[in-house]
Amino acid sequence: MEPRTDHETRLIWAIVISFIVCAGEIVGGILSNSLALLSDAGHVFTDIFALALSLIASYISRRPSNYRATYGHQRIGLLAALVNGCALVVISIFIFIEAYKRFSLPPQINTGTMLVVAIAGLAGNALMMWILGEGHGNLNIKSAWLHVVGDTLTSAGVIVAAVVIAFTGWYMVDPVVSILVGLVIIVGSWSVIKEVLWVFLELSPLGFHAEEISRMICAMENVKGVHDVHVWSIGHGIPALSAHVLVNDLRISQTDGVRKAIEEKLEGLGIKHTVLQMECAECQENSLYCQISPAEEDHHHH
Repeated sequence: MEPRTDHETRLIWAIVISFIVCAGEIVGGILSNSLALLSDAGHVFTDIFALALSLIASYISRRPSNYRATYGHQRIGLLAALVNGCALVVISIFIFIEAYKRFSLPPQINTGTMLVVAIAGLAGNALMMWILGEGHGNLNIKSAWLHVVGDTLTSAGVIVAAVVIAFTGWYMVDPVVSILVGLVIIVGSWSVIKEVLWVFLELSPLGFHAEEISRMICAMENVKGVHDVHVWSIGHGIPALSAHVLVNDLRISQTDGVRKAIEEKLEGLGIKHTVLQMECAECQENSLYCQISPAEEDHHHH
């Protein structure tokens, strides 16, 4: 096992800061009677959960592939991102329900306490955003960063709410801000959920079209046709491809040259994991993408 990576160190720092912010906001929320502060504390608490999940997933996905997980452990990290995304949606729903209650019965709020705690919360979140800022290539860090961005926006909203209430006495601002926070969280979490499901459902990674790739392979010399073409993702940003390639009747050494040429072309597209089965006979069953040959017209192509 290699030493801790840079983004793991960042996650650990972010967890420590989250704990401090969360505790402060719970105390402040109770003292000031502000839903906006308490919902922010709830949000920060899920951050701790999210960051911890990301950290565990990061440790696991670094483990080398073994006889059980021959593809490596990347998808465990994706699973953590999925749990995160779903947790965020649930929290948003709770915030909406509580805000709805407050619309019918606006409570008294101690704005002084609310403001001080919210500013401290904003400072903590800004610090976390800065710590997690880089490393967006990692979907795990991205989902953790989205949590923190949502939090920073919430804190800013809470500060605005506190100022408005202090000057106008209009307590409705508190639930309004809570609802806006909820909407921000939902939008962010949906994008993470979608990306994860894309990998789990084995859909072709964005930008890779099986038919276009088949045509490209068919156009190469000594290739007569391609069938059973599959493109999917092993993990986030790790595309893989398998295909049966029909070649002219060549010697094995020549066939190997064709395979190497195809692999080089695919690597140019960013596909490093390839499984190519070279065949000499025509394929029997009329399977998916069976016999896409260079001559075929572009009829069912988007």
